[in-house]
Amino acid sequence: MIQKTLLILSTAIVLALSGNHYATKEYTITGKIKDVGGQPLIGVSIVIKGTTTGAVSDIDGSFTLIAKDSCTNLVISIVGFKTVNMQVCNGEPISIILNELEVELNELIVIGYSSKSHENYSMVSSSKVPNRRNSNLLPAPSVISEKRKKREINIGYDIVEIKDDEYPNREPFSTENYGKIEENKFKNTKQAPLSTFSIDVDAASYSNLRRFIEGGQIPPIDAVRIEEMINYFDYDYPQPKGNVPFSINTEVGECPWEPKHRLVHIGLQGKDIPTAELPASNLVFLIDVSGSMGEPNKLPLLKSSFKLLVANLRAIDKIALVVYAGAAGVVLPPTPGNEKGKIIRALDDLEAGGSTAGGEGIELAYQLAKDNFMVKGNNRVILATDGDFNVGTSSEGDLVRLIENKRKSGVFLTVMGFGTGNYQDDKMQQLADKGNGNHAYIDNLSEARKVLVNEFGGTLFTIAKDVKLQLEFNPAKVAGYRLIGYENRMLADEDFKDDTKDAGELGSGHTVTAIYEIIPVGVESKFLGTADELRYQQWADKNKTQNTDELLTIKFRYKAPDGDKSSLIEEIVMDKNTRLDHSSDNFRWSAAVAEFGMLLHKSIFKGDASYAKCIKLAEGARGKDTEGYRREMIKLLEMVSALDKKE
Repeated sequence: MIQKTLLILSTAIVLALSGNHYATKEYTITGKIKDVGGQPLIGVSIVIKGTTTGAVSDIDGSFTLIAKDSCTNLVISIVGFKTVNMQVCNGEPISIILNELEVELNELIVIGYSSKSHENYSMVSSSKVPNRRNSNLLPAPSVISEKRKKREINIGYDIVEIKDDEYPNREPFSTENYGKIEENKFKNTKQAPLSTFSIDVDAASYSNLRRFIEGGQIPPIDAVRIEEMINYFDYDYPQPKGNVPFSINTEVGECPWEPKHRLVHIGLQGKDIPTAELPASNLVFLIDVSGSMGEPNKLPLLKSSFKLLVANLRAIDKIALVVYAGAAGVVLPPTPGNEKGKIIRALDDLEAGGSTAGGEGIELAYQLAKDNFMVKGNNRVILATDGDFNVGTSSEGDLVRLIENKRKSGVFLTVMGFGTGNYQDDKMQQLADKGNGNHAYIDNLSEARKVLVNEFGGTLFTIAKDVKLQLEFNPAKVAGYRLIGYENRMLADEDFKDDTKDAGELGSGHTVTAIYEIIPVGVESKFLGTADELRYQQWADKNKTQNTDELLTIKFRYKAPDGDKSSLIEEIVMDKNTRLDHSSDNFRWSAAVAEFGMLLHKSIFKGDASYAKCIKLAEGARGKDTEGYRREMIKLLEMVSALDKKE
């Protein structure tokens, strides 16, 4: 009897275990999603119907999804295309072609003004127009639109010329704002041997300049921040060793635009932490849904961009969604990163309309991040906007002070800019700078992929904060010097040791590059002037400085992400002059980017720089270029060279 009972129990256990085995079997669904032209669609939402389980298509339209049932109903959707409902059985791979929506356009007029050609244009549409989602088809930066419908629409367009006399009183409509940039000038080493600045890993200027050039316009001079152009690109620096979070790399060589001058190339490589090993994230998306965000290259692009980020989230991560227009509100409370379908639906439900209470939104987002603060985690607000704050706390000074106060909470800030016509570049750069964060400009989904997928760790995970550099030049070797770019990052020399002074942050895997142009002793230059010699410094330094091959000393200060006290590193750079054709790809590429920036900025220091020389230098320094970013810059050089000849 006992044996029979044991047999029954063991049989029941086997059946139960077997039943559990079958109940927990998972089916892996893979697929690709394309448009009718065969082009892959990025950022498409694939959700198991009635659940929060979902995925997002990547750069080639591919996705992977885990289902628990042998037959699964999927909902496949993206703004501008017809939603598809379909059943997939046994985890079979699928291939989907999405058809574009056709929308009725009632009372739609889009009016723009081209500052280059001084011709006015209007967008004219038929009653039904297919949506064109490729960001390269968007209007040039000066083109704006006025929608008479409350719902969002994506539009295609045809351009027709309207003569100026038809609209004699119309003025250019653009409220884009760029802070004035005064180029760093050469300093006499004997008068000012120290140069101090904060690092900058922002790259918004480069993608913004690309937007202008691809739109057929020469960018505004004050939109050109050369350090952001240089730091848009990765460089082949070695990973750090030991406990220091970054490696330090220097190189001295010939200056391409002033052969008698030299360039000092300084490169930092942040420690690359694999995504799986990154700390848990407490992210609050702060999204501008005001009326100015209704354009196709604003809120719709923002949604698709954030979906790429959602695809990288893990179960240990939490994400919340705060929006602001006339007022601010929470539309998604903190939600685990594996509930992708729930997050995607919240994004898809966003619509634009109303005024812009940015200050109120910032307050709410920081409070939500603080309430859910993760000790030893990554706590961050991600602000996405065109920068047009016009309700409540809206002045640049007030917003900056608000952000400075909020950073004390340990919550970092990332600022992402979208759109044209009223993009507030200077304001957004200041917010990111004062919020212990970074600033990116998203002009298309490829840029979104770069910032939110390829550079996921660097964008969102800080490994060192308040990173400062101070260079001391040897007056026996260096007659004068200037830092190329970083005009908004210069610090007083006494700020270097002051741990209360804010500076830049370095993210996981990020590289930071800075270039000094130096005038060697004995080289005549119109840029140095004729300042009197300093009597006592000359006596004190004579023996020490002339009997050494040291060119300069670099000091670095940085803090841990949660630290208050800085650490110091010191490096000595010896006197060298490597020929340009013998220098590294890192050196020559960064020099080519700097030269490109000086040409765009119409720098008085550009020497014999030209687009032709710059293109040749860049082509010889492309290196691996696995993502094609360097090849793209060469194309931009060719485009702006042609534009420059027409002016």
